[in-house]
Amino acid sequence: MAFTSDFCQKIIPNMSSSTLPKANFRDTLATADQTGKRKWVYPKKQSGRFTISREIVGYSLLAFLFAAPFIKVGGYPLLLINILERKFVIFGTVFFPQDMYILVLIFLSFLAFIILFTVVYGRVFCGWACPQTIFLELVFRKIEYLIEGDYMKQKALDKAEWTWEKIWKKTLKHSVFFAIAVLIANVFLSYIIGIEKLYQIITSPTSQNIGGFASMMAFSGAFYFVFAKFREQVCAIACPYGRLQGVMLDRESIVVAYDYKRGEPRGKMRKGEERKIGDCIDCAQCVHVCPAGIDIRNGTQLECINCTLCIDACDEIMDKISKPRGLIRYASIDGIEKGTKFHFNTRRIAYSVVLLALLSVAGGLLFTRGKIDATLLRAQGTTFQKLENGNISNLYNIKIINKSHDERTIHLRLISPENGTIKMIGDSQQAQKNELRLSSEGIAESSLFIEFPKSALKGIHTKVEIGLYQGEELMKTLDTKFVAPN
Repeated sequence: MAFTSDFCQKIIPNMSSSTLPKANFRDTLATADQTGKRKWVYPKKQSGRFTISREIVGYSLLAFLFAAPFIKVGGYPLLLINILERKFVIFGTVFFPQDMYILVLIFLSFLAFIILFTVVYGRVFCGWACPQTIFLELVFRKIEYLIEGDYMKQKALDKAEWTWEKIWKKTLKHSVFFAIAVLIANVFLSYIIGIEKLYQIITSPTSQNIGGFASMMAFSGAFYFVFAKFREQVCAIACPYGRLQGVMLDRESIVVAYDYKRGEPRGKMRKGEERKIGDCIDCAQCVHVCPAGIDIRNGTQLECINCTLCIDACDEIMDKISKPRGLIRYASIDGIEKGTKFHFNTRRIAYSVVLLALLSVAGGLLFTRGKIDATLLRAQGTTFQKLENGNISNLYNIKIINKSHDERTIHLRLISPENGTIKMIGDSQQAQKNELRLSSEGIAESSLFIEFPKSALKGIHTKVEIGLYQGEELMKTLDTKFVAPN
């Protein structure tokens, strides 16, 4: 639906007809013309208090990203998402497929946090912590400014004929871009396969690691394309979070907003002339610095990532014309229209309660999680066996997973009923002692017979409990059913 001038007049009653935004500004992407052709964005280099603060946060996150693969906690990497081997490490804690329910709860908690954070603070994550924004604005864009100059020089260079200056600048820029893309790809691969395996791939001949080299080049090509070509289109087209912001934001969400009540009607400032219009002098500096190519004066838009560059640009102009800062600022729609202050409404409280509950459950499961996991199942296709001494036996398969970095020796003991025996199958010394040895993060499997006299059994099915002990410490209790004749 097009936003007509009448509609805009109702939303912004103080705006004159000459300064109304374009009626169809919400119908098309700011980075595409009416034919659908890409319009390249040349944001102006900007500085200011928010820009400096954002750079401090961004470079700190970059330092953590590049350092984390080398940090070990208890012998494990700080973060590892090994999808191929279904092994995950979060802050030194190992998660196996059997722990998937904990990871699901952590993921749900993260989603609830994102929703709550967006409802309250808008897209602060996009502007301050998103890897796409940090890499593009704090790495690739900085290199572009260094090699090609500010936005006007970049425009001129792109329009110029292919001279030696343009050739060497473009070659240098894209060579550096690809080198950084290779570095980023290696860092992200280290989170998937581990820094040790990555180092092995890097130091080994390419012929011995064709798959690893191909993966690295594919990642590098993808990152190069995103940061050298696709850029802000990721946020407007590909990112699902950006698409969902429309259903998560409300009129009380904190966003980067233009105070139209103070700024409109906008108009140029002339020296010595008494100003009887709004504070906005229509300098368009907020548009020039925007990495998404939008005009924040048109209101909250899909492409806006709340990067605060327009705030710093506007504050700089307000200082020059001796007007108070904050014409563009962090605010809510209601805060601008009604002058209301921030408060927690029912929706925010509900999200907070859900988030707290999910975090509590996930934290409880995480901290009470055992160091080993095991399954005990009756052998498929078997039934009870009557022994010569009159006892009844069942055949079981047992599988034990060591979730720690320590080697363990697990001893199996019958807890109830007490007057029975366990006999592991095998001639080894460990089997004779009903023991299984587990290597670091290892898995041990075996088969065993459980035997009971008839007097200890209660009907066709009897509940059996087996304890897994390391020394005298009970590590885990397993329940199963023992089948006997009626």
